[in-house]
Amino acid sequence: MSLSVLPTNSTVDRWAPFRELENLSAQMGRWMDSAFGRLDSSLSAWSPLADVSETDDAYVVEVELPGVRRDDVTIELVRTELVVSGEFKERQRHGLLRHRTRRVGRFRYQVSLPDAVDADNVEATLEDGMLSIRVPKSEAARPRRIAITGS
Repeated sequence: MSLSVLPTNSTVDRWAPFRELENLSAQMGRWMDSAFGRLDSSLSAWSPLADVSETDDAYVVEVELPGVRRDDVTIELVRTELVVSGEFKERQRHGLLRHRTRRVGRFRYQVSLPDAVDADNVEATLEDGMLSIRVPKSEAARPRRIAITGS
């Protein structure tokens, strides 16, 4: 016996197991928070998305922080360890919140930079939800071009 297949206009979403795990983890976290209260903020901090790139004279770290204010972000550099931390503050809402997919609360991003850096000349800007941190390399860590002499 054969079954006929009817064409449809609907598209089938691809199964994304990691997205399902992330959603499950977020929901479990909300249940735990509602049952036991918020845990220590250092334990419940999450990490924002970020990119680290290297140029000849500096490391550039770009961290996505849409909707966060400059006053709510702290940047620390200890030797070659860069830490960006802060808080996404929740907006005041009226009525019953039925579904949440945005993250709120404490965040922390940490990266170890590979070479010696010039901590006195670090620059940071926050524009359009993107925190850009430029960490210059120390003079000893910068590449040098060596001239070849002789015949």
